[in-house]
Amino acid sequence: MGTLIISAIVVLIIMGFKNSVLWLAAAGLLYVYYRYGRTGSGTATSSSGGGGPATGSAPASYRAYRQRRDQQARWERRYRRERPAQTRRQNRRGR
Repeated sequence: MGTLIISAIVVLIIMGFKNSVLWLAAAGLLYVYYRYGRTGSGTATSSSGGGGPATGSAPASYRAYRQRRDQQARWERRYRRERPAQTRRQNRRGR
């Protein structure tokens, strides 16, 4: 997939000598490729606090899922600890 994108960028650059709009298309495609195509998830991996970039394989995505699930559980436990009255009200309503 990356080879196809790079070859499309090269073709757009070569064709851009006759039509300057194709230079902009090549630049846009290059930006999108480097932003989203190489790691598969953009800047989300850098803000996750470790774990390395997601390669799109099942273990990496499951690892990211586990990290999000564990973080959500920590937030919920912290909320229940800091706000016991609201938690009791929510439990009475059936949540």
